[in-house]
Amino acid sequence: MESSTSILSILAFHIPNFALAALMYTLLGRALLSLFLDPGSSNYIWRFFCRITDPFVNVIAIVTPKAVAPVVLWLFGVVWLFWLRVALLYIFLFFGLVPKAS
Repeated sequence: MESSTSILSILAFHIPNFALAALMYTLLGRALLSLFLDPGSSNYIWRFFCRITDPFVNVIAIVTPKAVAPVVLWLFGVVWLFWLRVALLYIFLFFGLVPKAS
């Protein structure tokens, strides 16, 4: 029973952390890719990045001034996601739920 609870505590931390990291790096990739492609590009990688990150960008756009360029908005999103990952770590540390290295 000990191993199942430890696996659940590992997954409870790493799955949200992985999802936030994947979104953060995809948003960073979108910002870097925008240097080479125009916003209306039909490139399939660009469309994938836009489809994945647009819901989060829409949330960030609510709290960001409307005068900023889209690239700046995406970089703000990277910063917000970084701090969400830090907050997740601190929450798990506070409750003593961070998985221990074996």
